[in-house]
Amino acid sequence: LPIFSRDSRCDIDIVLVANHVRVNNEDKSMVAITEDLLAEFESFWTRYGPVSPLRARNHLLAAVCPQIYGHFLVKMAVTLCIIGGVAHVDPSGMKIRGESHLLLVGDPGTGKSQLLKYACKLSGRSVMTTGIGTTTAGLTVSAV
Repeated sequence: LPIFSRDSRCDIDIVLVANHVRVNNEDKSMVAITEDLLAEFESFWTRYGPVSPLRARNHLLAAVCPQIYGHFLVKMAVTLCIIGGVAHVDPSGMKIRGESHLLLVGDPGTGKSQLLKYACKLSGRSVMTTGIGTTTAGLTVSAV
């Protein structure tokens, strides 16, 4: 019979016994950039960039969530949030994050959920939530 005292430390080991394990949160941030992918990127900007950078932008935005036609401004906002910004330190020494947040509000049936689900698939670290069944405490915990 073990003897416990107030000053003793309790050690607990976590054990997992399973027949099958499925990974839900795989790290998508470690994308391998191959030479073929780099060459395709350079040929795309050589073909579209000098002629019309806006046409190149629209071509890229059409590839974002292709099941939704148009909505280039919304697609651009989602794409810019996925790409992110540049973090920097201001003169007082405060670190300013480069990532932005997105609040997407609109009429029903405009494809908001489809766009956000597509963005969650592309982004390695993303949290998607809806107003149904979400509490303030839950959003705070998931954002940290």
